[in-house]
Amino acid sequence: MAMERRRFGALGGDVSVIGEGTWLLDAGDRAAAIAALRLGLDRGMTHIDTAEQYGMGVVEEIVREAITGRRDEVFLVSKVLPDHASRKGLVTACEDSLARLGTDRLDVYVLEGRGRFPLEDTIEGFKQLRRDGKIRAWGVSNFDAPDLQAAMKIARAETFVCNQVLYNLTQRAIEHAVLPWCEAEGVAVVGYAPFGHGLFPRPGTVGGRVLQEIAAAHDATPRQVALRFLLRFPALFTIPKAARPEHVIENSVAGDPELRLTEAEILRIDEAFPLGPRPAVLPML
Repeated sequence: MAMERRRFGALGGDVSVIGEGTWLLDAGDRAAAIAALRLGLDRGMTHIDTAEQYGMGVVEEIVREAITGRRDEVFLVSKVLPDHASRKGLVTACEDSLARLGTDRLDVYVLEGRGRFPLEDTIEGFKQLRRDGKIRAWGVSNFDAPDLQAAMKIARAETFVCNQVLYNLTQRAIEHAVLPWCEAEGVAVVGYAPFGHGLFPRPGTVGGRVLQEIAAAHDATPRQVALRFLLRFPALFTIPKAARPEHVIENSVAGDPELRLTEAEILRIDEAFPLGPRPAVLPML
């Protein structure tokens, strides 16, 4: 099985379109979580996303165990809480994450939303981390179009490489302004909670039936079809969490470039899960 890979914003390179999310990965069996992450790596999902807030650092420690001996094959991303994103606080938080992850660098370090500290200070912290070789690049999360524009104006030549946002069949708000902005500026879009965090369409619903019918035509599953629908935009990456081997395998198969939806199938999904009006506030979890 092949895993489709794409350019990740200004970082370039080849990054797996489907990665491994780790939110709440500490809620179950630790050994099973580590095994799931390693299986994902084996199947080409080398983009691993975590954060300092997940399990208060415990999930970063789980990731450390999973990537031991394999760090060089991993595109590793972690996130900093807005309350830690002063210039000095950001550097300290990053060093703490690196220690928990057992590595000397992150591929991308992400600001997990705007907070009380000025973006100017946060971005200076990111620049210092880059100069010190502790991160290759930085990104943002839950930024709407005006926030993105503000960050780019401050960053100038040293801009961010991604925006991590809520994106699934029932939460498509980013398609209004965020996604077009990122595509125009060469910024990668990383969709989290691609299955709706427990709200995936049931088989008996209209949307569920549409997904099932399209899946049957491709010898796929409804969840694989949902992931391919999200990935129809070239700037898109997605990071579903999976703690069970069968879910890891199911997610990875959706990254096969041979699984392609037709224009007619995309239209059917679009009609079953309409975009809706642009919300006043960008949805997030």
